[in-house]
Amino acid sequence: MVFISEVSFYLLVLVWIARAVFLVFTCSFLAVLGIRLMDVLIPKIPKRELVGEHPISVGLFIAGLFIFMGLVIHGVLTTPAALGGPILEVIFDVRRLCVMTICFFVSVLLGVAMFYIADKLTPRIPFMNIEKDPIAVGVCVFSYLVFFGLIVHAVLAMPI
Repeated sequence: MVFISEVSFYLLVLVWIARAVFLVFTCSFLAVLGIRLMDVLIPKIPKRELVGEHPISVGLFIAGLFIFMGLVIHGVLTTPAALGGPILEVIFDVRRLCVMTICFFVSVLLGVAMFYIADKLTPRIPFMNIEKDPIAVGVCVFSYLVFFGLIVHAVLAMPI
């Protein structure tokens, strides 16, 4: 078993890059699951169908994706790593992955609950009217991606 404290600088950089790539793909997978979960939990808005109907909504989706990735990459780069242990445990921190997954799904459920509560508390603002305009749906999906990015960033930044 090779420990991180016994390796050269170049191997340390490679381990750090492998860890960053692994976490970025893991967080991106969570975001895709989160968008699908939002589609299921807020079914009255056909988001995926409407986003592609207007160039501005597509642009908003892409902007949200870049903000999400920026938050994820920043979180990954600033996440504390337990150096001194086995290399594979540094790359694949099972505790952080479990906490990240649980926090992500709890946050999505809280976000959906708050969506429905705000919808009920503001009857003069019909939330479901956004389905009438692809740009409005693009803004909604943009906000999902920023929401997911903030959640993942917070989980990556918390000390475990």
